Formats: sequence, C-alpha cells, structure tokens
Amino acid sequence: MVVTLIGYRASGKSSVAPRLARRLGWNWVDCDRVIEQRSGTTIARIFETEGEAGFRRRESEILAELLLQPNQVIATGGGAILSADNRQRMRAAGPVVWLHATVETLARRLNPERAGSAARPSLTGKPIDQEVAEVLAVREPLYRSTATLIVHSDGEPADQVARRIHRHLEETLRQESRHDAV
Repeated sequence: MVVTLIGYRASGKSSVAPRLARRLGWNWVDCDRVIEQRSGTTIARIFETEGEAGFRRRESEILAELLLQPNQVIATGGGAILSADNRQRMRAAGPVVWLHATVETLARRLNPERAGSAARPSLTGKPIDQEVAEVLAVREPLYRSTATLIVHSDGEPADQVARRIHRHLEETLRQESRHDAV
C-alpha cells in the first residue's frame, strides 16, 4: 500500500509526509525532489526549457514508478492531479489524502517576502492571492474527486496533521480487517 498526499503548493505535503511515514514505519518521497534529482535541474528550469507539458510528462512517469513501491508515503506536486492517469494510479495504489488549506493560508505561505518562498515562483505572474484562487478553482474538483480522505492543514503543525491522518488510516485498516473476517 502507498499513501499519496495531494494538495496545492504550500498545503504541507512535504512537511507531513516524513512525519506520517515515521508513524507508519515506512519510507517517504517527495515527487518533485525526485524529478529534480533525476533531471539534474530545477523544476523552474524544466518549465523554462520544456514547458508545462514536458514537466507533466516527467512527473507522470516518475509518479507511476513511485506508486509501485509499497509501504511509502508520497508527497506529490500540486498539479499531479491534472492527469486522469495519475489520479487513477494514485487511487489504485492506496489512500489518497488531500491536504486542504484556505486560499488565505496558501497565499500567506507562498508570499515571496516570507522566508523559503523564493523557491516557489509564481505560476501565472499574477498577485499570489489571485493566482491561488484561480488555480484552486480549477484543481479543487480534481483534488476532491481523487481524495479518499480530506484533511484541513490550516493553522495546525505538521505533526498534528500527520497524527490525524495516521489515526484515520489505522481505523480504516481495522474496519477493513473486521469486514474481511465476516
């Protein structure tokens, strides 16, 4: 089984993944980091040289490979759900957890004046709050339809979010175990 974390940029996927993996006794991987390691360049550079289509092709190939490796937590990129094949593969591999945050929280976390935000360039060139609202309007239905669990990540430390997800997964596994025994 694989647990896949989905959600918009800065929703907490890369912070929650290692904490959840530790609770499960599994490995974790950040799909975007794997893409950068294998390509030997940054995601921003891939977008520059290959466009979004080139990046999405790489993302889908690597995600398909990662989803075949059992007992791990995968932090996906925010747009991984744009591909119907990715959505289907994630659900087939195991639970898909949408880390949901409000537009205001995401815009605050992505603010370029905040430490660490420089690595997250604008996707549209618009003011960050407008960009988040517009992109989320397109992606939210995809996140919702892909997720088997929705967890709000606003204002809560990553450890607490991981703990909530872990409790839910344990309960789900117990119920499935009881169902199989009947």
